[in-house]
Amino acid sequence: MKLVIGGAFQGKYEWAVSQFGEKNIWNDFHLFVREKLFVGKTTNEILDEVQCRINSNPEIIIICDEIGCGIIPAEKEERNYREVTGRLLCLIAEKAEAVYRINFGVAQKIK
Repeated sequence: MKLVIGGAFQGKYEWAVSQFGEKNIWNDFHLFVREKLFVGKTTNEILDEVQCRINSNPEIIIICDEIGCGIIPAEKEERNYREVTGRLLCLIAEKAEAVYRINFGVAQKIK
């Protein structure tokens, strides 16, 4: 499993496709987390779903926007969304064989 992170519209998906092909890409991980939180899933329930997906496809490339930078939202739900996404990404990065940060379409391997 590999993790690709970076700001919005920085070329993460395009870079991942050029390196690994389209077959195993899970794009917009942050939106998956938002959707699960919206329907009332807990962090552990979301983590279980993520583990199932990773276990069923160990070659998966997870792509996620970095959403933790910038102004802290006033809304509790938005702060929770950022925190849960960040904590899940920490767990994913720990288990990933490689982690890449993409800025301006340029990749930097950070693990």
